[in-house]
Amino acid sequence: MKAIVFDAFGGTEVLREADIETPSPEAGQVRVRVRAVGVNPVDGKIRSGIMQAIFPTTLPAVPGGEIAGVVDAVGEGVEGLKGGDEVLGWSDTGAYAQYALATAAVLAPKPAGLDWTHAAALPVASDAADRVLDLLDVKAGETLLIHGASGALGTVAVQLAVARGARVIGTAGPANQEYVTSLGATALVYGDDLVERVRAVAPEGVDAVFDAAGKGALEDSITLRGGTDRIVTTADFRARELGVVFAEGPQRRSAARLAELARQAAAGALVTTVGATFPLAEAARAQQVSDGGHGRGKLVLTVD
Repeated sequence: MKAIVFDAFGGTEVLREADIETPSPEAGQVRVRVRAVGVNPVDGKIRSGIMQAIFPTTLPAVPGGEIAGVVDAVGEGVEGLKGGDEVLGWSDTGAYAQYALATAAVLAPKPAGLDWTHAAALPVASDAADRVLDLLDVKAGETLLIHGASGALGTVAVQLAVARGARVIGTAGPANQEYVTSLGATALVYGDDLVERVRAVAPEGVDAVFDAAGKGALEDSITLRGGTDRIVTTADFRARELGVVFAEGPQRRSAARLAELARQAAAGALVTTVGATFPLAEAARAQQVSDGGHGRGKLVLTVD
């Protein structure tokens, strides 16, 4: 099968297309014929080698772990899934490939009204958003500040926080202000004088901060909170030195929750935005865009 592999840690130049053996499912697993793959910032960090302490990687490796596709083969003991079922979720093997193995228990059915690329945009972002909102204990009536509100994670986090009854202030670039507003947040441009501008729209203060951008907003967040309590980042590796929580815990990977959100996305009740798509062979270019901090929605690889 065709796959993207890397044999050494480094920049996107270490990624190459290769023919590798098609994997066979073990007990509890299915093999998925991949149709779309979510490209996440962590993919580039793992490729670079800076995540070895958190995600040890044996080389050569296939990147990625977020898939949407069709069940192709079923391992022993799997119930509820069969060949031909359309699914989305997390893979056990690298996802930048024509086929990937996945634990059956972490796959959700793909609704007919949800296309492949938008299905692949959902698992990682929804899981991370739920985990961080729970870590922050966001409640109805509270004000939550989200940095990076127009990205794949921020897009989902804004909507899930609003669904909890929170008021959301979302920072994003100038071109994404209307987009963030359309998600239900009060939009602000990140950058200079952010503390003063947040206080102008939320004079009562902010109750919690979710940094999904990693673009140096933690100091302003600490100022706004008057300390490090109820600030969580998924993107800024300076968190520990600043006394802020970095959300690096294990993913929950709830198939039931993913299925619920996939149904909402198919019905138009939850927005999943695909910023750009790339064919599998252009995975290096997709990671270059991801490494550069693209502005809106999810980057997705399509697999023939």
